[in-house]
Amino acid sequence: MSLKVTESRLLIVGLGLIGGSLAAALREAGFGREGAQGDESTRGEIVACDPDAEEIARGVAMGLIDSGDTRLGPMVKDASMILLAVPVLAMEGVMRELAEHLDKAAADVVITDVGSTKAAIQQAAERAFGGLPSNLVLGHPIAGSEKSGVAASNPRLYRNHKVILTPAETTRPDAVARVRRLWEACGADVLEMAVERHDQVLARTSHLPHLLAFSLVDSLARQDERLEIFRYAAGGFRDFTRIAGSDPVMWRDIFVANREAVLASLDDFEAGLARLRQAVENSDSDAMLATFDRASHARHYFESLLNKTSYQAEYHMQPQGKLTYRVSPGGNAQGRLRVPGDKSISHRSIMLGALAEGVTEVKGFLEGEDSLATLQAFREMGVAIEGPHQGCVTIHGVGMHGLKAPSGPLYVGNSGTAMRLFSGLLAGQAFDSELTGDDSLTKRPMSRVADPLRLMGARIETAEGGRPPLKISGGAKLEGIEYDMPMASAQVKSCLLLAGLYAEGETRVREPAPTRDHTERMLNGFGYPVSRQGDTCWLEGGNKLVAGPIDVPSDISSATFFLVAAAITPGSDILLEHVGINPTRIGVINILKLMGADLTLENSREVGGEPVAEIRIRYAPLKGIDIPVEQVPLAIDEFPALFIAAANAEGTTRLRGAEELRVKESDRIQAMADGLAVLGVEHSVMEDGIDIVGNGGSGPSYGGGRIDSLGDHRIAMAFSIAALRASEDIVIDDCANVATSFPGFIALAGRIGLNVTEEGAVEKAAEKTGETGHE
Repeated sequence: MSLKVTESRLLIVGLGLIGGSLAAALREAGFGREGAQGDESTRGEIVACDPDAEEIARGVAMGLIDSGDTRLGPMVKDASMILLAVPVLAMEGVMRELAEHLDKAAADVVITDVGSTKAAIQQAAERAFGGLPSNLVLGHPIAGSEKSGVAASNPRLYRNHKVILTPAETTRPDAVARVRRLWEACGADVLEMAVERHDQVLARTSHLPHLLAFSLVDSLARQDERLEIFRYAAGGFRDFTRIAGSDPVMWRDIFVANREAVLASLDDFEAGLARLRQAVENSDSDAMLATFDRASHARHYFESLLNKTSYQAEYHMQPQGKLTYRVSPGGNAQGRLRVPGDKSISHRSIMLGALAEGVTEVKGFLEGEDSLATLQAFREMGVAIEGPHQGCVTIHGVGMHGLKAPSGPLYVGNSGTAMRLFSGLLAGQAFDSELTGDDSLTKRPMSRVADPLRLMGARIETAEGGRPPLKISGGAKLEGIEYDMPMASAQVKSCLLLAGLYAEGETRVREPAPTRDHTERMLNGFGYPVSRQGDTCWLEGGNKLVAGPIDVPSDISSATFFLVAAAITPGSDILLEHVGINPTRIGVINILKLMGADLTLENSREVGGEPVAEIRIRYAPLKGIDIPVEQVPLAIDEFPALFIAAANAEGTTRLRGAEELRVKESDRIQAMADGLAVLGVEHSVMEDGIDIVGNGGSGPSYGGGRIDSLGDHRIAMAFSIAALRASEDIVIDDCANVATSFPGFIALAGRIGLNVTEEGAVEKAAEKTGETGHE
């Protein structure tokens, strides 16, 4: 294995757990082992300096270092990289001594450190070296153990753990690259952030918890009955206070060095504790529930972040790893399925339930990442929400003006729906707010909602190009407007209607073509009157919402993948249960029928104001059609799957008037065209659509190949079902976002005979080291 670590002589100053574990990890990876596969990068030397001669001797005996000394000067000679692993408060003295001998080091020497606070060490470096050296790369591995000393060295201490580098503007890029390679060779995930940001984050996530653990154990240890208390302490006490067993001297140094950030985080904690104390004193059950439930779910999100399984939050220090699907050809496309709840309705149920007076019970809630992000955002604004538990959510509404200012940006994941609806809702609040999302969402245009909201009097700032994040100033006086939408968009319409709840006078929206009307239906269901005539809907500001039950139907967008799967597969027969058939969403049904699909609706009924039915679809040969322009906005999210139907139809399918597809999670017209090209499907791309020449028949319709989904869940799922009629495997890259809209997709695909396997999923940490010690 090539380590890509080319250091000729690595000097570790401070051979304790951290420095020793670094040496152990490098040794295990082959660094410094003669003749390891003939790789030049393995022939480096590891030496150490430590005031304890016995630690040096122990490191040599363990094979971690080649030599060492208690004196720094002799060890600096010819060092190409020097890693300072000494206590924070000792750092300046070591740096001053190092400055005296630095001329003995290699000409291209790089200096780095492992300190838990960076501002104090940066200031120490400026004093010790007479300025900030360009070859100094400050760093911090977030890993540790309750054990200490070189004897506790663990070669897997850094594996799947983060190492934060905090280079200055003047730091040489090649120096940063070399330090990055060093840690990556140990299996660490390396990221970069500003010094100030690092100290703020660590004060809250590491330093404050240790401070509280030390304080709690000390308080209990001072009591006369402490032996009884400790004897009967349960697992929760043990888990929380475990970190109080860390090195007291090290933590004293950290609290001194990061004093301001620790005090700021302590102030925030004390304010929260005071609020909780008041809730307990007043027996305020809703306030307690809001705090506990918010904390409980935040903890679950933290666990998923730690294991890299999901949820790319704004405070996520690095993007989620890539996930690839490999889908084998064939499958029978038969069975009875219930797909997850409608995402659009799930979003709105949380939003309106939070603003309602009373308790809203939601069934069938979609437990996908985007919907959960909306749910968590309202928790951040003080709403008590129970669940979700098997699709059931209980929302304790706070009324139209009961939301509270969140402590930071509201993260809405990958959901353009959530961001655009939130912008309207937040425009009328008394507090400032900021909306952000994942990497994909931050590339999507938001001017289409920001511009009309500004016409209403909202104060909104966007990033360059009208993109997220959105910064919304509170306290704006909104006025109702009459707005003609330039293009059909349910998200824009819903955004303006939600802002209209807080506006003075009437808000009236005219759409150029019908779009989904979930917002209007649900507002009426919550007792807030919304009127409609022809292409225009309107409401009057200043009314209230009254809580009521919501039963979320299955999402027709999710059902579409299985509708198309049955439509293209000979011998298929699929029944999809409790699917929402809102007239503004059934474009996919209408288009498939026009193509010749054998599709019927059974047991049609209305649930909570939304029409639902069972949909049965069996195989019938499809034919290419010119898709009616009026059906386009009714199927805008379903076109990736419909493109696969077109590829299996006899003749050419033509789509026009679909410019909206170019500004979804990806440019879906181009992304699908690129994938169809890989499969060998003939097509022609237009600015507002595409022509697809299908290959109808009973055999395979196209080949296989490798496709980039561009992180777009619908592209990934569309090409997954395409494998039903492929002649070879279809490999689809960048599929992690499927969980945002369709949790359980792979399991349901397997039930209809599709063979989808995951490749390249980020491994969960095989071993978890303690979160104590050096953090």
